[in-house]
Amino acid sequence: MSTLTEAPPPLSPASPEEKPPRRRGRFTPYWLLLPGMLWLIVFFALPMVYQASTSVQQGSLEQGYKVTWHFATYWDALNAYWPQFLRSVCYAAAATVLCLLLGYPLAYLIAFRAGRWRNLIMVLVIAPFFTSFLIRTLAWKTILADNGPVVHALNTLHVLDLTDWLGWTAGDRVLATPLAVVCGLTYNFLPFMILPLYTSLERIDGRLHEAAGDLYARPWTTFRKVTFPLSMPGVVSGTLLTFIPAAGDYVNAELLGSTDTRMIGNVIQTQFLRVLDYPTAAALSFILMAAILAMVTLYIRRSGTEDLV
Repeated sequence: MSTLTEAPPPLSPASPEEKPPRRRGRFTPYWLLLPGMLWLIVFFALPMVYQASTSVQQGSLEQGYKVTWHFATYWDALNAYWPQFLRSVCYAAAATVLCLLLGYPLAYLIAFRAGRWRNLIMVLVIAPFFTSFLIRTLAWKTILADNGPVVHALNTLHVLDLTDWLGWTAGDRVLATPLAVVCGLTYNFLPFMILPLYTSLERIDGRLHEAAGDLYARPWTTFRKVTFPLSMPGVVSGTLLTFIPAAGDYVNAELLGSTDTRMIGNVIQTQFLRVLDYPTAAALSFILMAAILAMVTLYIRRSGTEDLV
């Protein structure tokens, strides 16, 4: 009994010279991140810094450019090309809405109704990526040709009369009009809308739909109260992946549009490669980036979701 009641001997204090053993490999994650960080610094951060310095320079290509902190270039560029900025936002927004209207039903079909055809439909969705962006856009020049079947069908249905009244087309032509540019943007960026939507819809537990049916909810009510709110991360991701590249695109406006449908991307390309006005081109690029960043930030905050796909 005395043995059981005796207190254990006190532990000897650790020597101050003894240190806990160092864990091996604690710097491994940082070494793994190093190549990606270097890539971003060399091919993203440094070009951004260079373009920022170019936007505040003055001079000419013959005499050279010098940094004079001439911030008036931003105001001059915005004052001269604000119609192209506004047109780019409108075209990108129209293409984004069309992609959402076309892509959501298809993503819903793939996620819940495709069955054994799911893989085939997914291959068809990403099939445009197997060809060049330029080739896909040039194909629309043949599709929307003046003597083609599409324009003939639209004329027969008197659709072009309505689009001409709205200012989307010019007479019986579709090419070199805003409608052609928006169609090209919609086609080229539609997969970027479908894939996030499908990923978000596939995550929805089917038992939630069954529970809604048990509570006598109609299909439209189930979609409005259950399916669409749970798919909001995919909606936000898809709209961002569509709107951002569409706003800065210049290929569709160059090949399918005219001088009256030029977007800000065409202006930047012209300033860089033809006019050789590098400060104005750099200023336009930064204005576009700032405008898109502000709109995206506001959109994400108003969307009420931070769980992006």
